[in-house]
Amino acid sequence: MFLEIVTPEAILFSSEVDLFSAPGIDGEFQILNNHAPIVSILKEGEIKIHVHSQDHLVLDDLHGKLESKVDDPKILILAISSGTLELNDNKAIILAD
Repeated sequence: MFLEIVTPEAILFSSEVDLFSAPGIDGEFQILNNHAPIVSILKEGEIKIHVHSQDHLVLDDLHGKLESKVDDPKILILAISSGTLELNDNKAIILAD
């Protein structure tokens, strides 16, 4: 599945992922490949992105808010204050603050 995380300042993440979890207003939920279409409002919390490998990712100053989990480098974490998620046809777009 393809995930893109966009803020007013920049595109923070844009890549294929295995799965991700997001902080919904009613609790954290996880999105897997071939999930049904969904639109959701996100609250303050962490987006946890599970990637197959970090070999193709660029984690530079522009993407500085994105951190690797210490005990598992295949999990990336991004803290958000709020946002909106739309998923359709295996493409997820998160508009985050």
